[in-house]
Amino acid sequence: MSLNREQKRALKKRGELGEDGTPVATRRQPAGKPQQEERVGFRRYLSEVRSELRKVAWPTRSEVINYSIVVLVTLVVITSMIALMDWGFGEGLLKLFER
Repeated sequence: MSLNREQKRALKKRGELGEDGTPVATRRQPAGKPQQEERVGFRRYLSEVRSELRKVAWPTRSEVINYSIVVLVTLVVITSMIALMDWGFGEGLLKLFER
């Protein structure tokens, strides 16, 4: 089986391929038994959540205000367009089926 460089790098990263490029024998789990995951306590969970939230690139107050204005204006414009189209098609159908 031939592998390209990307596939080899990915397999090495996962530990499925040795440094010399040969497959590494790994022990497989039986199909019926799911692998047990380590359970973490509530405090550790909260600390991990907190550390992940520190990595988030939060928008500034002015960015939030600008984005909110853009969303609201877009909402008003699209809602108006749909309302006008609904009214226009309704009037058109009434005229079409009038005698």
